[in-house]
Amino acid sequence: MDWLVMPLSFPFMRDAALIGLMIALPAGLLSCFLVLKGWSLMGDAVSHAVLPGVVLAYVAGLPLILGAFLAGLGCAALTGWIQDNSRVKADTVLGVVMSGMFGLGVVLYTAIRTDLHLDHILFGNMLGVGPEDLRLAGGISAVVGLVLVLKWRDFALLAFDPVQARVSGLALHVLNYGLLAMISATVVAMLSAVGIILAVALLIAPGAVAFLMTRRLPAMLATSVGVAAFGAVSGVWASFWLNSAPAPTIVLVLTALFTLAFLWRSIATRRAQGADRSGAP
Repeated sequence: MDWLVMPLSFPFMRDAALIGLMIALPAGLLSCFLVLKGWSLMGDAVSHAVLPGVVLAYVAGLPLILGAFLAGLGCAALTGWIQDNSRVKADTVLGVVMSGMFGLGVVLYTAIRTDLHLDHILFGNMLGVGPEDLRLAGGISAVVGLVLVLKWRDFALLAFDPVQARVSGLALHVLNYGLLAMISATVVAMLSAVGIILAVALLIAPGAVAFLMTRRLPAMLATSVGVAAFGAVSGVWASFWLNSAPAPTIVLVLTALFTLAFLWRSIATRRAQGADRSGAP
């Protein structure tokens, strides 16, 4: 059994697994609402949009996490404003804003001399996380997780039936922008773990797996968090033996889980259809 626990005997591997578990809570919960609302591209757009905010915050001498959060929130707000004031569809707006913000970030990074490591921003530096990264991820995870646990029914009604949510007296703009703010904050927590490129996997894959495996929202939320946590820990563990980077290994584990869930759901559906045909008169 030494092969099972040996990777976690190293402090840097334990820290990598710990920060993975921390971000699994908000990522898993948010993933469900993004999948149900059809906002998968929103997570991708926000994660890519934080790059110019990081560079500008470095130039201004501000905390990088503040720049990343404001850039992500600004991207989401700009996307919503363009969608509300034009005939362009949401996926088109997201594609334009995401590519524009990411391109701006790359131009700023190449034009301004900085000590920032672009690879660490894009793909994370999970094996190099320190106490400050753990405190940041833990704080954001606690706040976002608490809000979603307390208000999950409101966000569920918003995702399933916005008209009914409005009739019920819910402030749709507050809920929408609150959800966008939590996405931005979660992406900031993921910066040191999986980076901005691979953050979208943790924001989408757990909810997609849970959507295929469950039929009730509470079970979907719990399953999504479990999938995200399992993917994070097993990805870190597997990266030790594969001699690979933890972040892409986590993404591969989540992709494998989605593939298995898809196959399981397809087989179960075909069996149910076959049983219905055989039982028909």
